Amino acid sequence: MLPSIGIVKVLCESLKKFPVQALVVDPVLVSTSGDTLSASSTLSVYRDELFAMADIVTPNVKEASRLLGDVSLHTVSDMRSAAESIYKFGPKYVLVKGGDMPESSDAIDVFFDGKEFIELHGHRIKTHNTHGTGCTLASCIASELAKGATMLHAVQVAKNFVESALHHSKDLIIGNGPQGPFDHLFKLKCPPYNVGSQPSFKAEQLFLYAVTDSGMNKKWGRSIKESVRAAIEGGATIVQLREKDAETREFLEAAKACMVICKSSGVPLLINDRVDIALACKADGVHVGQSDMSASEVRELLGPGKIIGVSCKTPAQAQQAWNDGADYIGCGGVYPTSTKSNNPTLGFEGLKTVCLASKLPVVAIGGINASNASSVMELGLPNLKGVAVVSALFDRECVATETRNLRSILTNTCSRT
Repeated sequence: MLPSIGIVKVLCESLKKFPVQALVVDPVLVSTSGDTLSASSTLSVYRDELFAMADIVTPNVKEASRLLGDVSLHTVSDMRSAAESIYKFGPKYVLVKGGDMPESSDAIDVFFDGKEFIELHGHRIKTHNTHGTGCTLASCIASELAKGATMLHAVQVAKNFVESALHHSKDLIIGNGPQGPFDHLFKLKCPPYNVGSQPSFKAEQLFLYAVTDSGMNKKWGRSIKESVRAAIEGGATIVQLREKDAETREFLEAAKACMVICKSSGVPLLINDRVDIALACKADGVHVGQSDMSASEVRELLGPGKIIGVSCKTPAQAQQAWNDGADYIGCGGVYPTSTKSNNPTLGFEGLKTVCLASKLPVVAIGGINASNASSVMELGLPNLKGVAVVSALFDRECVATETRNLRSILTNTCSRT
């Protein structure tokens, strides 16, 4: 909240003298309650000096309107135009927040990077406890950037945090004003709250993770589509297409067909490595290895709402996956495996080390089959949510039968433990 030209100028000079790694500018001009918090004379200095130094500017619709000469902003299209106009003042990114738009059933924010508009949808929480939402959002973005997140992911995390906090404190009764505070510390006492119109990733989806293999498909004379259909019929909870030998056009057509099957069954479909295929077939996400692009780079390409997994063998890699905004990690090989002959075997101790260090849900992979899957799950490791299998399902005559059998083993094991 910068009430005068002099204060804005002092801030700009200080930023030039002591440059920061990332500058988030929340132009606090109009409060959520409608009060004017900065003199009109400061607008030109905001636009001409401070915005040009900013990595991101985060006005709400009322502030965006004032910055642009009191233009009317009533629709998402108006918000897009406003974001584009504010971008011309010099920031690297713009986020126009639409939480104050009464006609919208969702809380829609518009993110603009100078080339692409991304609409971030969330639930509109019915509560009077909305004091400080903008300040919290900007602070959370800055915190995520300090942790190394990309801008888009930082904004997504911040939006989710604010919405979750609003949800968990919607019934608080503190103070007598028209707006109450909301609870920033809800995570200490409440379970996670997944929000947004995009399907949220659920850790339990890792329970029986089926990974296809092009060589095994050829060996048994099955198409990718037939393999996926059979795995889902048997009870696979998530499917990854790992087709190293397939031609791009052939792979894309198969991925589109598999996407139809998975969508109708409510089973997420991920693509191994190939972000281009995932984008083209509108897959639910991508899984990458350590030698591929980072999860943060994948997120920039896929946008919000997609599932991103990373193969990890060490606590440091698991921490980096968390920093990069991954949704889960795959850890292995737990046992020796024929699908990756040069893949080091971690064993139970290696799996345990990574699981204890990981802040993300973990799926174990590598040589797991019907004879040893229960031993893996009986470890009772924190964050270990399931097993990923290749040969145990797809190098068999009947994929559906093998999947059904393994699903039963895993279910029985978890019910005992």
